[in-house]
Amino acid sequence: MELKFRNLTLSLDKPGVMGILNVTPDSFSDGGKYDSVGRAIEHAAQMISEGADVIDVGGESTRPGSDPVSEKEELERVIPVLEKVVPRFPDTLFSIDTTKYVVALEALKCGVHIINDVSGLEKEPRLAELCAEFDAGYILMHSQGDPKTMQENPEYGNVLDEISLFFREKLMILNSVGVEPIIVDPGIGFGKTLKHNLQIVNGLEKFSSLGCPILAGASRKSMIGQILNGRPAEGRLAGTISVHLHSLINGASLLRVHDVQEAYDSIQVFLALKKEREL
Repeated sequence: MELKFRNLTLSLDKPGVMGILNVTPDSFSDGGKYDSVGRAIEHAAQMISEGADVIDVGGESTRPGSDPVSEKEELERVIPVLEKVVPRFPDTLFSIDTTKYVVALEALKCGVHIINDVSGLEKEPRLAELCAEFDAGYILMHSQGDPKTMQENPEYGNVLDEISLFFREKLMILNSVGVEPIIVDPGIGFGKTLKHNLQIVNGLEKFSSLGCPILAGASRKSMIGQILNGRPAEGRLAGTISVHLHSLINGASLLRVHDVQEAYDSIQVFLALKKEREL
């Protein structure tokens, strides 16, 4: 499968890696590490050298319990970075992790290729037309509630069925205005209990009928900490790799990660095992 994003393509004949570049002071795992332009560019360069296919830049934390930031503040965080980093790495895809129209617009003007919308058009439906206007890709993510309150008491009748229905409804909107390519992300940890998250990973194949690549993003998330008796974010790497490998087995095509080298290496091992099994 080959995805075309503006002037670049992404082959998903083998699983890809999306590296996380948080230019925020309060993200749950790496907040404050890359909140200067210089450090952000250095980290992007490192992730690209380690095998990242996409760099996902975000200026607003969406960790559970986080407070929203203003449009002005988010712009001040991400645009100076994008203005420098996108032209510096012309062969790398960049996405903007935002729910705000103006932030997405200014990021696209900087040359960003993809809008990664954790609200799945719920907060800003105009992002669909914006993607179409700029010939940009869109990551359609499912979440229940806002980051501030989403983990207080998430409930579903059947989590896989409800996410699938959400995707189908939003895909109709995106397709109607000509957005492509579209990647779906079931939103591990976004308004889901541990049980919901485990059901999503085990049931990812259900979303393959949508005809879109599936993104899995469990990197260092609280579900892993819960399984590992409260392990903090910096101690969740092995758990992350385990969840992502199960996601690959069940149909994921793209992994969104903090630890690019480790994800890239795990994919190579996964592919070698898969190839041997298919001989």
